[in-house]
Amino acid sequence: MIIMKISTSLGTVLVSVIFYLSSASPFVICSSLDVTIDNHSPRHLKNNGSLLSNQMITSIKLHGILLWASMGFLMPMGILFIRMANKANENGRNVKVFFYLHVIFQQILAVVLATIGAIMSLRTLENSFNNNHQRFGLALYVAMWLQFLTGIFRPSRGSKRRLKWFLLHWILGTTVSIIGIINIYTGIRAYHKKTSSSRDSSIWTILFTAQLSCLVLFYLIQDKWEHFQKQRVVIDELDHHQNTNTSGRSNDQTIQVVTGNDQEQKVMVPQPCRKSNALVNLFKLI
Repeated sequence: MIIMKISTSLGTVLVSVIFYLSSASPFVICSSLDVTIDNHSPRHLKNNGSLLSNQMITSIKLHGILLWASMGFLMPMGILFIRMANKANENGRNVKVFFYLHVIFQQILAVVLATIGAIMSLRTLENSFNNNHQRFGLALYVAMWLQFLTGIFRPSRGSKRRLKWFLLHWILGTTVSIIGIINIYTGIRAYHKKTSSSRDSSIWTILFTAQLSCLVLFYLIQDKWEHFQKQRVVIDELDHHQNTNTSGRSNDQTIQVVTGNDQEQKVMVPQPCRKSNALVNLFKLI
């Protein structure tokens, strides 16, 4: 109940902020640059092409950074945190910590940044929706908000709707994360087509791929960490068992007994059978 109240309050604040941003003036990257609708005429673009191009490139970069932080980092981290919460069932405190991190990263921060990036795109960038990047982006915004709302209206444990809610929330979250990552790559390609900057697009592609690979590797390691720990215990037990057997075999050695005559030696081998064997060995010495 507390988590639902907090999520509802944060959702109300988020809606208010988004409404304010959508009704405010468009984002202005350079405060000294005042561009009106008339300034977008072909003659103005011809006279001030370099200035507007720099402004547009800066807007595109800021849009890309916001959506990378939302879709490329916070969303995967939110999935990772909820996965770690499921693994920490034995420790209730860790479960709460990971769950709150999931809510903050995936349910709040990711939605805020993606919404700001969407508003910025609608108000400052060209949106003809004639390419896959813009179409995927529009679908992602809708799916992200649906996933956010399903997270707020979460049924209590034991409810009949809990299973349906879990499936819907899981499908939406996974779909948004996967398509969001794909859309980042399509956005980098669209940036390359608009700016013809192969160097920047190549660097961003390499950096994002490396970051994504690290997240996937960490996800796989934490998913199998308990299995690794069990394998380590099994290996330690096998080593201990082998050491015990080796020490037992080293004690089973031939004993050389010297009698009163130095030239006469008798060899005795311990026999781990009945106690009478010890008496037999004793009488052999006499």
